[in-house]
Amino acid sequence: MAILLADVGGTNARMALARDGALDAASITRFRGDDHASFDDVVTAYLSQQGSPQIEAVCVAVAGPVWGHEARLTNRDWDFSESRLCALTGAPRARLINDLIALGYATPALDGASAGFLRAPAGAALSNGQRLVVNAGTGFNVCAVKVLPGGGIACLEAEEGHTRLPLSVAEPLAQVLGDKAGQVDSVEELFAGRGLARLHALRSGTAPARAETVTDAAAQGDAEALRTLALYARLLGLLCRELALRFMPMDGMFLTGSVARTCADRFAIFEAAFLSDPLMARIPQAVPVGVIRDDMAALHGCLAAIR
Repeated sequence: MAILLADVGGTNARMALARDGALDAASITRFRGDDHASFDDVVTAYLSQQGSPQIEAVCVAVAGPVWGHEARLTNRDWDFSESRLCALTGAPRARLINDLIALGYATPALDGASAGFLRAPAGAALSNGQRLVVNAGTGFNVCAVKVLPGGGIACLEAEEGHTRLPLSVAEPLAQVLGDKAGQVDSVEELFAGRGLARLHALRSGTAPARAETVTDAAAQGDAEALRTLALYARLLGLLCRELALRFMPMDGMFLTGSVARTCADRFAIFEAAFLSDPLMARIPQAVPVGVIRDDMAALHGCLAAIR
């Protein structure tokens, strides 16, 4: 008997089996989305490759919204159904979760290099079983995690990206951009990939470009791109301070997503902003900050979710 796990994004679908409560590393396989008409085709191909094992449960993390027992990818025309997954695999139960929720389920198991702590944990005495995943990539959102007595895990859904910018972020943004700061009013419009691209265009007076163009230019030493990424790291540090007070993740705040991970290279800037306000300073001072570096984290999260 095995559990079928999947982490499905717009470009790739990563598949795996879990046996005896652990991920089978040898079973991990990546499928390119462009090579398959639907996720159902991926499931069929994968199970055939694995020798058609008997499946006791299925959990799939989807880079898109999950509504009830169905889901759809944001960046590919694939849809998902728990009942269809059961029919395809023969499993008596299936669960669909958002990929950020999967990372939330994974965080209690993250340690060492996979946790990527940039600020060390303050110690077991301050542990409250609460963690927070902060994702800045194609979009922006957070997942609050609570480890329950007995080892259960609760992950809370949120739409943090669609909240308005707090004053602690909006005011320094206006100091840099002036009246142009009014063009950015939600968290996602500043901190997601398109937000970084817009921030660079507004700050430098250049034509809008993709976030990857900005980060690539910075990697090559472009002064304007480096200034934009420094500003982004400062502003994200200020936002994460607000999130630290809101969610009190004394067991760790974890950055993930391609844009958020740029702050790992500018952590001194991020941390100075994170610790800059004396109001309730003891909370952010005690919150460890890490970067999720484990590419298999969502699969581990799927296993925790289905269990």
